[in-house]
Amino acid sequence: MLTTTSLIDAGTGPGIVGILALSFLLGVLHGVTPDEHTWPITVSYAIGAASGKQGMKAGLLFSAAFAVQRAIASELAFLALAPVLASGAFNAWIDLLVGIVMAVSGMYILRLGRELHLTEGVEQFLHRVLRVGPHDGTDGMPAADDRPIPVRMTLIHGFVAGWGTGAFAVIIYTVLAPAMPNAALAFLPGLLFGVGTMLVQAAAGAALGAWMRTRNLGATAMNYVSRAVAGNTLLYGGMLFAAWGLVSLLLPGIATTLDAGLPTGLGIPNLDSINAGLVLVTVIVGVIAAGSFVRAVRRVRALAQGEAHVP
Repeated sequence: MLTTTSLIDAGTGPGIVGILALSFLLGVLHGVTPDEHTWPITVSYAIGAASGKQGMKAGLLFSAAFAVQRAIASELAFLALAPVLASGAFNAWIDLLVGIVMAVSGMYILRLGRELHLTEGVEQFLHRVLRVGPHDGTDGMPAADDRPIPVRMTLIHGFVAGWGTGAFAVIIYTVLAPAMPNAALAFLPGLLFGVGTMLVQAAAGAALGAWMRTRNLGATAMNYVSRAVAGNTLLYGGMLFAAWGLVSLLLPGIATTLDAGLPTGLGIPNLDSINAGLVLVTVIVGVIAAGSFVRAVRRVRALAQGEAHVP
């Protein structure tokens, strides 16, 4: 049976090559499994991009920044800072910060029809604290912007979210990075881990973006649906992350119990238990994103047919 322990035993035996190969493989597994810091953000931006090319770009940018972060953290772990990176308080602050960044981005998309650039005086102080939004067009939908939602913000998401320490990161920080022969090479396990995740997330982003393109909606309707899904997923998913971060900070004992969860018998991180992280990603992707998509599509199709109300 394939388990994380058997992979570590197989990978650490052959030396540096084995360590790096295992790091890459763990990164691929991390990209495939339902991680609460990668899938919600990739799904949000890929669906918002509404094209295979832009969806792939969203996955690439997010995981490229994630790979840089993992390389830095791998180096820090070699320098004996792994206990800090894996501490509950540190990860609670990361969840809170990730949640805030997601929520602000989602609010900006929903209210302004574009993405937060964090430039030009923080977009003129978020257009005076988000009081200016897109007006409604004659069809009842927000006025369309032909350009896809920019995905540059995924770089910030990827770098910030990467500091969260899940089960895969613990393996990198406590087993693989310390096994490197010197500090000059200690960043490589984290970097290879990030590259493995990058390949999967780029493919997932491309598939989601291409799938959105096949929904047979007009340009205006597609723009509305993609913005509604991306904005709602980032906004409400971010609020959930921030709330979980606060719970973890204020009630660490309860958070630790919920993080441990109920064992599933699988030996693969992110699938080995039904825990808080798995519940978060399920709610954000399976409920918020999917629900927003269904409701937005129903609305644009009802408006196209001249119906006055969409529940």
